[in-house]
Amino acid sequence: MPRRILVSAAVAVALAGVSVPQAFAADVSDQDSTFLMKVHQGNLTEIMAGQDTRSHAMSDCVKKVGEVLVRDHTKLDSDGKTLAGKLGVTLPRSPSAEQREQLAAVQEKAGSKAYDQAWLTAQAAAHRTTLQLIDQELADGTNAEAMAAARTARPVVAMHLDMVRDGACHAARDAGTVRAGSGGHLAAVGGSSALGAAGMAGGGLLAVAGMGRLAYSRRRAGQE
Repeated sequence: MPRRILVSAAVAVALAGVSVPQAFAADVSDQDSTFLMKVHQGNLTEIMAGQDTRSHAMSDCVKKVGEVLVRDHTKLDSDGKTLAGKLGVTLPRSPSAEQREQLAAVQEKAGSKAYDQAWLTAQAAAHRTTLQLIDQELADGTNAEAMAAARTARPVVAMHLDMVRDGACHAARDAGTVRAGSGGHLAAVGGSSALGAAGMAGGGLLAVAGMGRLAYSRRRAGQE
């Protein structure tokens, strides 16, 4: 009987000291799902827009920015798709109708300076929209990993916006390859605190329970 009391007390102390974060077991909310779906469509759109500059842009600056978009959004989208699969979120297969129309409108000006200006203006608007999606997820999201994806993407999208802000080209503002690895990387960014705390909780339970067993053994030895 004393052993049960000691172990129960140890568990209670451990739980009081180290709790598993709510986000670790939180379900994916509508906000999280919407964020992952819309950002995926944004990534697809930016990749297509960047690829289009290879043959249609007139200036080297616009072509450079286009390559940066392809590079970064490909990596972000790879991570996003892995995360969506992990969380059970079904992603759209293509950009939205509005995004496709915007791409087509810019392509109509292919091979002229008007194309470059239209492309830069469209990208500035697109990246402002993406930043709004990210900020909404950071404010209203509930899933730790989806919010981590938003935090990972935000500085990258902000950098892209600086490169096309006000319809002007600033390729020199490229800060280099985005720090986004595999889907596991995103999970680690957002899930590290959750997983780490969970591990601490488990370790705390074992450690305190072990102390309880040791105290009981010593007490029993003294009684004998």
